[in-house]
Amino acid sequence: YSAVISACEKGIRTDTALELLAEMKGRGVEPNVIAYNAAISACEKGSRTDSALDLLAEMKQQGLEPDVITYSAVISACEKGSRTDTALELLAEMKQRGVEPNAITYSAVISACEKG
Repeated sequence: YSAVISACEKGIRTDTALELLAEMKGRGVEPNVIAYNAAISACEKGSRTDSALDLLAEMKQQGLEPDVITYSAVISACEKGSRTDTALELLAEMKQRGVEPNAITYSAVISACEKG
């Protein structure tokens, strides 16, 4: 599933990526961080900020630990959705959780601040 969701992300097929994630759960297959990251990246590319934030919350509820890829994609979605405050909150959260931001993360935060 993760590979197909990732392919949807690359083709900016956000709805299909989200449908596949739902199908995965419906069949009793628990999504892992990779599947969530692919779906969140699809939301980011499709300018679906709220969906990206919802998926981040859902994966944390499932007991999965977001990684730098997760946070970078959600922060980038916030940048595209002009949600500067949320992007900055996520940067602080990731540091608090011990997830080290990288150049992609900081670039997304800077872009969000430029727009905000």
